[in-house]
Amino acid sequence: MSRAVVIALFALVVCRDAAAQQVIGGCPVLPANNIWNTPIDTLPVLANSTAMVNTIGAARGFHADFGAGLWEGGPIGIPFITVSNPPKFPATFLYDDESDPGPYGVPLNAPIEGGSNSNGDRHAIAIDTATCTLYELYRAFPQASSWVGDSGAIYDLRSNALRPSTWTSADAAGLPIVPGLVTWEEVQSGEIRHAIRFTVPQTRREFVWPARHYASNLVGTQYPRMGERFRLKASVNISTYPADVQVILRAMKKYGIILADNGSAWYLSGKPDERWNNNNLRSFSQLLGSNFEAVDATVLRIDPNSGAAIQNGVNVTVTPSTATLRIGHPQTFSATVTGAASGVQWDVNGTPGGDAIVGTIDSAGQYVPPSTLPNPAVVTVRATSTAVPTASGTASVTLIPPVTLTSVNRLSIANGVVSLTANGAGFVPGSVVWFNSVALNTTFVSATRLTATGNAPAPSPSAPVFVRVPDGDSSNVLTIAMVSTAEVSVTLSPTTASLKIRKTRTFTATVLGSSNTAVTWKVNGMSGGNASVGTISAAGLYSAPRTLSSASKTVSVSATSVADPTKVATATVTIMRR
Repeated sequence: MSRAVVIALFALVVCRDAAAQQVIGGCPVLPANNIWNTPIDTLPVLANSTAMVNTIGAARGFHADFGAGLWEGGPIGIPFITVSNPPKFPATFLYDDESDPGPYGVPLNAPIEGGSNSNGDRHAIAIDTATCTLYELYRAFPQASSWVGDSGAIYDLRSNALRPSTWTSADAAGLPIVPGLVTWEEVQSGEIRHAIRFTVPQTRREFVWPARHYASNLVGTQYPRMGERFRLKASVNISTYPADVQVILRAMKKYGIILADNGSAWYLSGKPDERWNNNNLRSFSQLLGSNFEAVDATVLRIDPNSGAAIQNGVNVTVTPSTATLRIGHPQTFSATVTGAASGVQWDVNGTPGGDAIVGTIDSAGQYVPPSTLPNPAVVTVRATSTAVPTASGTASVTLIPPVTLTSVNRLSIANGVVSLTANGAGFVPGSVVWFNSVALNTTFVSATRLTATGNAPAPSPSAPVFVRVPDGDSSNVLTIAMVSTAEVSVTLSPTTASLKIRKTRTFTATVLGSSNTAVTWKVNGMSGGNASVGTISAAGLYSAPRTLSSASKTVSVSATSVADPTKVATATVTIMRR
């Protein structure tokens, strides 16, 4: 059966309100159309579903790996905290090549999975509710002012972006943890609106969308892949379970469970809470692996590098999907809707039409950045189908400041060539430094630094310098003093001398090519010399040592230009005992 036919079949019967997804601290836990938040109760069953269930354990009961109280001294479940604009700490990782470098907004006193003395997974997780940023650490150990861990990941909870393919996260599947946790609050609301995280003992050396990473050497198709989606069969009677457990079971029928890590068979993940009824949670042992089936969630995939899923057979695509914009430069986005009428509503970071903080967008899709950079300086532009509000598409917009030149240093003008370093803000690849109306050969170092070289102009008291960026903007102009186009040189007189112990000799250093004629005096490479080799004053007066261990001794007196420390002149001094 073709992908198009499969989509058409389930599109006829899928009609769910994914827009009401979980919200924590005012932040959506991923967009409404994310695959975590998308119902899968009508998706096709995979051909190897029974084989995978049998491998995990068809007769094995489920286990709620969360609850009230303590287990081996730690809370039961995976804790996380909400904070607003927390201090951010650097982090070092064992798997640093697959971890986000940070810094991480996880307080150093954040709860650790299993407790502070745990030797297990030790997840430490925080949500910054001011920016809707999720920080997750695996095997996390707080230090005096930093974190040390095995791996870490940072997510924008308003974005469908996935981690780079083959990257781990704080979970083996390369997925975020929080979107799959069961919380007491959502159970009390009467409905869980997302898939639930779970573990199994053996997985395949493969991952399936939306997972990004595998953690196994097993290759048989009887083993589930990281990211595998299972659901509780619709035929399973859940009426005999406690009311709070029924809420979770309904979610397992509608949204299913996602395989996220290697661990115990059919272990469900949740947040610890003293309000859980552990006796009720133990009833999960009656739920068997045979009650589940694996489904093909990839029929909902729009882009392999995005968690966005087709909603009700309707797809919304925003073009361009990413953009880097400078303050003051608008960008027009377009939305393509398939499967429904073409009308869309635009928002920025969830605010219809945007606002002065994150920028505004009109009904035609023209986005105008704010006058000052928001924090963070990445915003999400979204187009939502007016016919099917659960279907939307997004674009990620990175905002950069106006191009500004703050200083120019390391200025060298020699042999007809000028070289300099420009410091400022808003630089991008392709930026060009202009010196005295001449475009220099410019190297992009960072958003705040450029280096440039080129032909020097004729000698003049000063020269204007500015930066022009590819979008046509130019920075302010700085006027740089110019002294000479001659190369700096140093000569020393005399170049040789003979001197008896305890005698003195004056050396004269001449500096050309710079208005700064100062030099640094050294004897045998030591500034000012010492009693063994003799000393030299700032005025060039050399004093021979008072004693010698041999009949004679040779030392080197040098003068180094302060203006250009690469320029040095030396003299040889022979010291005699008598």
